[in-house]
Amino acid sequence: MFPPRHYTRCLLLFLLVLSDLSMSESQSPCAAKKRRMREKVRNMFYHAYDNYMTYAFPHDELKPLTKTFTNSLSELGNLKLEHLPQDYNGSALTLIESLSSLVIMGNNTEFERAVLWLSENLIFDVDARINLFECNIRVLGGLVSAHLLASDSSKKFFRGAYKNQLLVLAEDLGKRFLPAFNTPTGLPYAWINLKYGVMENETTETSTSGCGSLILEMGALSKMTGDPIYESVALRALRKLWSMQSSLKLFGTTLNVSTGQWIEYSSGIGAGVDSFYEYLLKAHILFGKEDFWKMFHSAYVAVQKYFRHGPWYHEADMRTGRATYWQLTSLQAFWPGLQVLIGDVIAANSSHREFFNVWKKFGVLPERYLLDLQMLHPTEKYYPLRPELAESTFYLYQATKDPWYIEVGESIVNSLNLYTKVEGGFASIKDVTTMQLEDHQHSFFLAEMCKYLYLLFDDSFVHENNYVFTTEGHPLPVLSTWHEELPEAYIPTNWTFVKRQPTVNRISAMSLQVCPAMNLMSGQHIESACHIPDARSDYRCLTDEDCGVDATTCRRRSCSMAGYCGLWLII
Repeated sequence: MFPPRHYTRCLLLFLLVLSDLSMSESQSPCAAKKRRMREKVRNMFYHAYDNYMTYAFPHDELKPLTKTFTNSLSELGNLKLEHLPQDYNGSALTLIESLSSLVIMGNNTEFERAVLWLSENLIFDVDARINLFECNIRVLGGLVSAHLLASDSSKKFFRGAYKNQLLVLAEDLGKRFLPAFNTPTGLPYAWINLKYGVMENETTETSTSGCGSLILEMGALSKMTGDPIYESVALRALRKLWSMQSSLKLFGTTLNVSTGQWIEYSSGIGAGVDSFYEYLLKAHILFGKEDFWKMFHSAYVAVQKYFRHGPWYHEADMRTGRATYWQLTSLQAFWPGLQVLIGDVIAANSSHREFFNVWKKFGVLPERYLLDLQMLHPTEKYYPLRPELAESTFYLYQATKDPWYIEVGESIVNSLNLYTKVEGGFASIKDVTTMQLEDHQHSFFLAEMCKYLYLLFDDSFVHENNYVFTTEGHPLPVLSTWHEELPEAYIPTNWTFVKRQPTVNRISAMSLQVCPAMNLMSGQHIESACHIPDARSDYRCLTDEDCGVDATTCRRRSCSMAGYCGLWLII
């Protein structure tokens, strides 16, 4: 166990540029509520954290009902619980996931003690078959993020002499990932043994997220170590995946890493695909490559065209664009937060309100809700403390400063304390109709749920610098040194140095975070990311399906009786 905590206050950072609060705002009723709610969230975090440290540490996750533990790193994504290790005793998963949350809440003392314990005790040379995607976003992401925080001398989050201990651990783990990429396609296996590599007769099936959501953590590892191999294999996999898109610019959900063929052609923005879209945009922000933005924009337009139905997003066949499943899944709730980052705030707000309506209906957000039947999925009625709605609430409040989102956050906090808090921590919900509990406190409750709720009520962490938050909520600073610049050109015949011509900065909706489209004072027009062109350049149409989304208002265009697309229906 660690010694008792000592709380300190500090400033930290984030991706959105925030304005300072005025004296009058700091004394307003809303400000008082935010301070009160911040302390409620802080208490929630430490109730979960302290119980983990008491009853589960150094194992992976807490079982709050029985006050025991589970070594769940080998179980994540392993629905059939196959090939479980016999001698694996955990990797302190919840502690790793809590590192950046400790910093954000100002507890640098506990952060430093956790870093020192991990550097002296954590080893990855264990006979454990793990899911590459889950281990990447939770463990590698947690270590990489915490290293960047600990090594930031200007912030002094780590008071002692930090000697890159977490980076050493991260690189050791990254090296153990590499055999997974040894496939004919470059698409990685979903599973790998940390000690022995890819096992004999390992399954070749993986998900779109599983092979397309590695670039942030592995790219950051390359930037920090100077070894390009990690970024290289993740980028190769991403580019191969991109080449597998359909003619409609859509992707499936599962595929074969050996053949490069799709297995499941239906997909949406939820499980199996969600973080693929997320990482295209965030990779552009973190690394500055224009290719990432082009890929994201193309994919985003396709999603808006084929998946969106009003404020909802259904699933569709990647080959035809036809709807397959009309359902809400809890993981979809991240999407409004992503839309905020490109300035599509109107669309983000519309979807977020529908997600929150479902939350209010059940008290929490069920894993799957059938939109066409307006009923719960018969078997997926659980709520495993997922943080995506809180995440989008935080982003939308940052973009709008609308106090309604503070009310949403308060409702989420109250529901969690009412339905999921137990003496030994916070328990998942097995059935939202009965609120029957399940004996599991997921590590992402500390990594994401508590973090985003805390930032909603106290955003001092994100005032001065820019961060990109990974899909697991781990902050990575946006550093100019990580943004690639084109090298100077050389003429090989005489090695004459040739200066580049001055380049003109291309302005995009993403770079200025604007939506709807607008005209700058310079007269330059910026087209918003929500724009979807009409099917025909002459604007003729037979049905509404031939019409796109207006770039100026972000409203869906419709087909008139005369056969032309336009904003005929203003709602």
